[in-house]
Amino acid sequence: MLSFEPVSFGPAFTLTKAELSEMLFERVGLNKREAKDMVETFFEEIRDALVRGESVKLSGFGNFQLRDKPQRPGRNPKTGESIPISARRVVTFHASQKLKAQIELGGGSGS
Repeated sequence: MLSFEPVSFGPAFTLTKAELSEMLFERVGLNKREAKDMVETFFEEIRDALVRGESVKLSGFGNFQLRDKPQRPGRNPKTGESIPISARRVVTFHASQKLKAQIELGGGSGS
């Protein structure tokens, strides 16, 4: 099993695919092409499963699930006019118990 040195990102951060690829290159030893391909394939697999209507479980991390939201009444904030918000399908994420426990304890790699 791979383990990584903790990285501090501050209170909020954005991690791009390029940055994730660079981490794989530096820490795992993949070449840059392999690292980029691995990241792209990972996200493609998740996206394709969700497009097919399947949930995605990342063990020890959490689940991505689809949820159908019904039409509901809304309001235009400028005019106050009542407008319908159409039914739609959304992706939700539910953290695993393991991830929740790590967050509650203040981090750690969980290795």
